[in-house]
Amino acid sequence: MSALDLSPAAGAAPARQRVVRHGLTEARLLVRNGEQLLLALVIPLGILVAGRVLGGQLGALETLAPSVLALAVWSTAFTSVAIATGFERRYGVLERLATTPLGRTGLLAGKALSVVLVVAGQLVVLSTAALLLGWRPAFSAASALAAALLVVLAAAAFVSLALLLAGRLRAEATLGLANLVHVVLLVGGGLVLPLSRYPAALRPVLELLPTAALGEGLRAAATGVVLGWPPLVCLVWLLLGGLAARKVFRWTA
Repeated sequence: MSALDLSPAAGAAPARQRVVRHGLTEARLLVRNGEQLLLALVIPLGILVAGRVLGGQLGALETLAPSVLALAVWSTAFTSVAIATGFERRYGVLERLATTPLGRTGLLAGKALSVVLVVAGQLVVLSTAALLLGWRPAFSAASALAAALLVVLAAAAFVSLALLLAGRLRAEATLGLANLVHVVLLVGGGLVLPLSRYPAALRPVLELLPTAALGEGLRAAATGVVLGWPPLVCLVWLLLGGLAARKVFRWTA
């Protein structure tokens, strides 16, 4: 009878497994953070409930519900990613993880996976809450597919802008600026309020923003209408933001 081989078999896990584990870890850290949870779920849920209680003063639920879904994507893919990445750079987390078998590519892939998981969870929770409050969307097959594509493009564009911001500024500056941009575009970026409620002179400018593209696209899709311009706007922002972030991003503070 041969002896058991108890020698250690050290080695990195397969690349796919490393990315999945890192993505799950990032997602858990994100949802455990009180501030990020406030942005991701508490505020959007509060807006939904307030809209129902106030009897349409914040807009009809048919309009408010998809607007809140857009807000959730914006909060997680831009604000949360920017703040988390900024402090990870400050404390040397990115620098250390990039030297592990995970590598820079795996690190970014894990971050992308965590955003996908958190956004998917947000959309499920918020959609369920909206349905319980009386939302009755009229998605068609085409508009549902268009909405899914728009969410992916918008989230990717927001993440690229978050990395652009967090990859150059100090963590404290990133925190302040990310929150400021979040609030400004929440109120004035066509995200929650339909473009029809803004002055006519501002609408052509607002249509160029990825927040307005996401908000208008989801509101239209929920009524069964497919708009062609929102995905194009988000795609342009994704390409520009991605190229800029790749050029200027610094892994260390």
